[in-house]
Amino acid sequence: MRVLAIAVLAVILIPVALIGFGPSIARRLREGRGAARAARRPGYAYDPGRERRAELRARGLLRSIVGEADYRMYEALGFLHVEGPPDEHGRSAYGYLIYPHRPIVSYDAASGELLSEYCVMFPDRAEPVHGARLPDADDVLAKWMALRGDERRLMEDANMHLPGRQLDPGQVARDLRRLADWRASR
Repeated sequence: MRVLAIAVLAVILIPVALIGFGPSIARRLREGRGAARAARRPGYAYDPGRERRAELRARGLLRSIVGEADYRMYEALGFLHVEGPPDEHGRSAYGYLIYPHRPIVSYDAASGELLSEYCVMFPDRAEPVHGARLPDADDVLAKWMALRGDERRLMEDANMHLPGRQLDPGQVARDLRRLADWRASR
C-alpha cells in the first residue's frame, strides 16, 4: 500500500514539477550553453589582465571628465561627491556620495543626516561574454554624469530606499567625515 501511494504521488508530482519548473530550467541550460559556446569562439581567450586594463582606461576617462581635484578625491576616498544646486545664499542644501557599484547616497549638507539611497545601474552591454559589470571608475562616472546632466530624471528613475538598506549608515557617516577632512587638508 505504501509503495502504491509513493508511486501515485510520483506520477502526480513529477509532471506538475516539470510544468512549473521546466521552462526556467530549460532557459538556464540554454543560457549556460550559450556562454560556453561564446567562450569557445575563435579568438576568445580568457585574459586575467582584461579587467585591470579596463579599470585603468576607465580611470583615465574619469580623470579627463571630472577634473584633477575630483579624481584625486576618488583615488583617496574611493567615492565621488556631488553637491545639489545652490540655494539663494549660494549654499547647497544637500549632496550625494557616489560609490562604485553601490547606491548613490543623498545627505543633508548642513547636518550630515542621510536622506536616501538611490539604486541605479549602468550595465556594460558591449561584451556580454565578459559580463555586464562596468569597471568601477566607469560606474562612478556614469552616475556622476547622470547626476550632473539630469539630476531630477535620475532620481525619478532610481529605486529609492531609506538609508541603511544597502550601505551601512555608520560607514557613510565616516565617509562624510573623511570627505570633510580631505577637503580641509586641501
